[in-house]
Amino acid sequence: MTGRNLRMRRLSRATSALSGRKRGGQPKVVALGGGMGLSASLAALRRITGDLTAVVTVADDGGSSGRLREELGVLPPGDLRKALAALCGDDDWGRTWSRVIQHRFESKGDLHEHAVGNLLIVALWEQLGDHVQALDLVGKLLGAQGRVLPMSAVPLELQALVRGHDPELPDAIVTVRGQATVALTPGEVQSVHVVPPDPPAVPEAVEAVLDADWVVLGPGSWFSSVIPHLLVPELLDALVTTKARKVLSLNLAPQPGETEGFSPQRHLEVLGRHAPKLALDVVLADEAAVPDRESLDDAARRLGAAVELAPVASPDGVPVHDQELLAAAYDRIFRMHGRIGPWR
Repeated sequence: MTGRNLRMRRLSRATSALSGRKRGGQPKVVALGGGMGLSASLAALRRITGDLTAVVTVADDGGSSGRLREELGVLPPGDLRKALAALCGDDDWGRTWSRVIQHRFESKGDLHEHAVGNLLIVALWEQLGDHVQALDLVGKLLGAQGRVLPMSAVPLELQALVRGHDPELPDAIVTVRGQATVALTPGEVQSVHVVPPDPPAVPEAVEAVLDADWVVLGPGSWFSSVIPHLLVPELLDALVTTKARKVLSLNLAPQPGETEGFSPQRHLEVLGRHAPKLALDVVLADEAAVPDRESLDDAARRLGAAVELAPVASPDGVPVHDQELLAAAYDRIFRMHGRIGPWR
């Protein structure tokens, strides 16, 4: 059997298992991240629970979000918009609104490349004067199957210490500023921090983490989407003290720039350095993306976690997560490592 046929068979089994699942109580799940990684996780999680909250990074400074942030002084709306789109239903209403809020204008003027959803979110922020209320209203309009919250109430600047940013000075460590720049930086990222250094967390985000059954961190850009949540003190305290179980979902491959050359275990080591008090329960990785299982087990054990390997990549070989396979992996983890019997 070819590799592709094997993956397709696994996809079929995963889909059948999910469609046949009996729903009693549902786990309360909070997913943290940003960008396409969080969108993939949300699209999978909404298939297995109706009690889902996304807590989204607010450090983006590129594209439409960056322009709105600079001009209006607002939170960058782009990652929040993507999360809302991922939570739209599979009916005509959900699919239509998902396309609408993701639509970008093409022009020779100021609207070029602005996303409709970004403008809608910012307009409601200005009308209502409340980030959470506005996002809840957008979610209601879209029929979103879950809630989307910003991790902080103020826009953040991401800064990274990078070794070898200048190829002519390979040992020099410099500060690189801005999420968009950090995501594509040459050199080796040593650590990241945010400005302001002690940003306030959104209270609803903290409450969601403390009340969750499961917290999911990742996948996504490691330094610019995953780790920033650990740099908000109140949110980190909630992650450390919550009774929820925590699963870290690893990327399928290193990202050019910020994690180029990283092994799966190095991703864990970097996360542990930024949040040494944070313990995890499960590390989820695609079985084909782990060349050294023993080293990954050791790195996970230092964070208090067990490793679960599962086929979660798209069967066509593109390094993106397959929604159904990822949903099946989360469902299995929640059942194996969670409570016995109905949730709640």
